[in-house]
Amino acid sequence: MPRFKCVISYDGAAFFGYQVQPGMRTVQGELERALTEVHKGMKTRVSASGRTDARVHAVGQVIHFDTESRIPAERWPAVLNQKLPNDVVVKNAEQVEDDFHARFWTKSKEYRYIIERGPHQTPFRRHYAVHHPLTIDIQQMKAAAAHFLGEHDFTSFSVAKSAVVDRVRTIERFDIIEQGNEWIFIVKGNGFLYNMVRIMVGTLLEVGSGKYKPEDIPVMLEATDRSAAGKTAPPHGLYLWEVAYRNKQD
Repeated sequence: MPRFKCVISYDGAAFFGYQVQPGMRTVQGELERALTEVHKGMKTRVSASGRTDARVHAVGQVIHFDTESRIPAERWPAVLNQKLPNDVVVKNAEQVEDDFHARFWTKSKEYRYIIERGPHQTPFRRHYAVHHPLTIDIQQMKAAAAHFLGEHDFTSFSVAKSAVVDRVRTIERFDIIEQGNEWIFIVKGNGFLYNMVRIMVGTLLEVGSGKYKPEDIPVMLEATDRSAAGKTAPPHGLYLWEVAYRNKQD
């Protein structure tokens, strides 16, 4: 049965996360509803590169599904977008190997987190950026962010109760850039634990406000204890930006 890979974007403001949950509006639920409609009532399952929480957005989430339909790859975006709500968009589609998996073939992911600066929250950004009116030292945050680069055990930067045993991850990029009145945190790595990006960002904001120093980050990492790190930043500033995949021979 042919397998198709799609890159999708969604506005997470009105979703209870990506993953299907009974009685809740989810991105996966909308995708599977649209695909089931295309297949005239036959249930079609969708797999993604990973789940996102309620109110978290995606620019480049990746999914795959199997189908016996003869719809060519280039037509799938138009077919699905006609049936999807306007807060989910299929950007492109391609046929892939039968054993491709949107989750297990992942090589790296990039997340971005947006902070809006200034005395007041812009009403049009209230679902898409986290307002932070306090004085923040961006140079201190950048110095602290550099300590996340490389391979570390990120237990301190993930939820305390987790079934994940191996919490070692590699961060290859962590930048903070200024764009108008917003700061954009750009994080790229080979994988992320639950709430990891939000806890790192929340901790950096506390570094910037003077609660912690940049040199406290290695101490937090070494502690392997969630209570050693800072607060978890709110979900609506987070975007799954891009997912990269390994070649089959890798």
